[in-house]
Amino acid sequence: MSTALPTEPNLFSYRKYWAQRFGTAPVLPMGKAEMDELGWDACDVILVTGDAYIDHPSFGMALIGRLLEAQGFRVGIISQPDWTSAKDFGKLGRPNLFFGVTGGNMDSMVNRYTSDKKIRSNDAYTPDGVAGKRPDRAVNVYSHRCREAFNDVPIIIGGIEASLRRIAHYDYWSDTVRKSVLLDAKADLLVYGNAERQVVEIAHRLANGEAISDLKGIRGTAHFVKQIPEGWAVKDSTDVDKPGIVIPPQSPYQEEPACNKTAVRNDATVGATSVAHIDRKKTVIRLPSYEAVKDDPILYAHASRVMHGETNPGNARPLVQQHGTRLVWINPPPVPLTTKEMDGVFDLPYSRLPHKNYGNANVPAFEMIQHSVNIMRGCFGGCTFCSITEHEGRIIQSRSEDSIIKEIEAIRDTSPAFTGHISDLGGPTANMYRLACKDPEIEAACRKPSCVYPGICPNLNTNHTPLIKLYRRARVLPGIKKIFIASGLRYDLAVESPEYVKELVTHHVGGYLKIAPEHTEQSVLSKMMKPGMGTYDRFKDMFDKFSKEAGKEQYLIPYFIAAHPGTTDTDMLNLALWLKRNGFRADQVQAFLPSPMSIATAMYHSGKDTLHKVSRTVADIPIPKSVKQRRLHKAFLRYHDPKNWPLLREALKDMGRSDLIGNGKQHLIPSFQPKGTVETPDKIQRFKTKYTGPDNLRTGKAKPHPINKNKAGKGRNKASKN
Repeated sequence: MSTALPTEPNLFSYRKYWAQRFGTAPVLPMGKAEMDELGWDACDVILVTGDAYIDHPSFGMALIGRLLEAQGFRVGIISQPDWTSAKDFGKLGRPNLFFGVTGGNMDSMVNRYTSDKKIRSNDAYTPDGVAGKRPDRAVNVYSHRCREAFNDVPIIIGGIEASLRRIAHYDYWSDTVRKSVLLDAKADLLVYGNAERQVVEIAHRLANGEAISDLKGIRGTAHFVKQIPEGWAVKDSTDVDKPGIVIPPQSPYQEEPACNKTAVRNDATVGATSVAHIDRKKTVIRLPSYEAVKDDPILYAHASRVMHGETNPGNARPLVQQHGTRLVWINPPPVPLTTKEMDGVFDLPYSRLPHKNYGNANVPAFEMIQHSVNIMRGCFGGCTFCSITEHEGRIIQSRSEDSIIKEIEAIRDTSPAFTGHISDLGGPTANMYRLACKDPEIEAACRKPSCVYPGICPNLNTNHTPLIKLYRRARVLPGIKKIFIASGLRYDLAVESPEYVKELVTHHVGGYLKIAPEHTEQSVLSKMMKPGMGTYDRFKDMFDKFSKEAGKEQYLIPYFIAAHPGTTDTDMLNLALWLKRNGFRADQVQAFLPSPMSIATAMYHSGKDTLHKVSRTVADIPIPKSVKQRRLHKAFLRYHDPKNWPLLREALKDMGRSDLIGNGKQHLIPSFQPKGTVETPDKIQRFKTKYTGPDNLRTGKAKPHPINKNKAGKGRNKASKN
């Protein structure tokens, strides 16, 4: 039997809704006056978002809105409404079909708070970067206000905030396990992952007269059920992954996962011993209830492991989780879009501009992406601290070369601010374009959480030729001066193609290239599912070689994470020593932020390495949780900052490493403190030691930082300031 990915109707194969007669709107309306100009008496769908409305495919609500418009529906946008009352939620009137609610492109809590739970001073998705234009847990609040405005209108929640909260999840900001957002928001349906397939099907079925309560079983959605439907077998999650018992059968996180056609033919159920007779397609996995996981970190970690094992649309089964008297049913992930469908989505008639209501206000996120092009989706890297796989999936969805070129030409020909520079061709990663499993059957059966850890899977096609061809075609377009690559580069994949590295380094680096080793110590990297530093060294050698051949002085900017689960003070010290040896000075650093539903968050909450079987007797891993320890770990990354020296001196003495305190080149920090650097830290100026190389760069030459001279700054991308 064939076990390739399931097939779904083409996104654009549905019969268009009757309202298509109104034609295409210049921009989706945000007020009644605009609706009147379009001749609308009502909206069929109203999308509520925590972001400013930018009619650009990089903004989720614009993409979904334009897609629904292409299906014939009239779509309105309510952007950053006043959530203190229901008034703003009624300004477009009652939608005929449903409210679609999202917190925005970013999780509203991540958007508002730093990793140290401090309120951020700006919001990149708001005009002029003004902070405070969206509430905490925006999906919940917006949904409640929609219900107040029109009690009988279906409410469908989606976007990354809802997607990562579809089951009971650890909430870092309250340090508790919270219910599925479906309950907290009091919504009718939750859409997770990339939402095109789900939203289009939902809209057409509602338009055809079906009730929202009838929309069960749609991939990529979660909903309530009163009981397990007839004909379904229930498999307990402990049969899939028994917490506390170390056994060798297949599991989502076995040490060397089986990934072959034998597993496909046997239709092997992970950890199963006596369920071969059960129809796998009609089996639902029962997770521990919310009441069980909220007070038991081990059961929480177990539920996380099982959930992550059901993320491949080729073999995932539905999940069900009890919340009090209600059952939350999570359907398998959506089937990835085909290249033709991706092209159709990105070729929709976006104006690519902020809504006219914002006047001349600057929306920082738009300024950053207005001249960038998204070429693909998804990521098979599986980094434990990242939520891309849980949201977009690990199967890469790529656009055609022609579609990408067409968008570049549209930017060139229509953007008033275009100067000839494309700021990025990328996506979640820079170089996974058109990379995929070599065999559809293997792809559909695989349960590995990563295709590149602990090494690159032999079944993975790592051919960069299509991407090289795209770069070369794009950079010779008339009117294009430079195309930068700013998305995160998977250098462990890049080193498999020296030709790609040469093309990248020679033509697409603006002096600086960001990459993310994340750490230097193998014990930490193993908790992140990241490659070792040997791979970084291989890439750096290639980077330096090809830069020299091109006659260019270029530098790598490595990113590192502080306070990740599994990190000790000694690990951070060793990282600081590596930075010192290599002449790096990080201006800004990232501290681990436990985002809902990620693997690393399960580690943070449970204190266990959840990449392996968990139990109460398995040894704990170090979890930097205290404010003091997290501050120390960040201080090690900025060992050169005099503000951090008192803390580092104290720590080094406690660690028995006083030998690293002194005024020689072999010391990490000096034994003296510049005047005023402790008492008035806010007014501190950078203290100049004998090292005079530029921050963030590996170089032995004494010269000013080129960015400080307002040169060559185009390609530099700093980590988020936390």
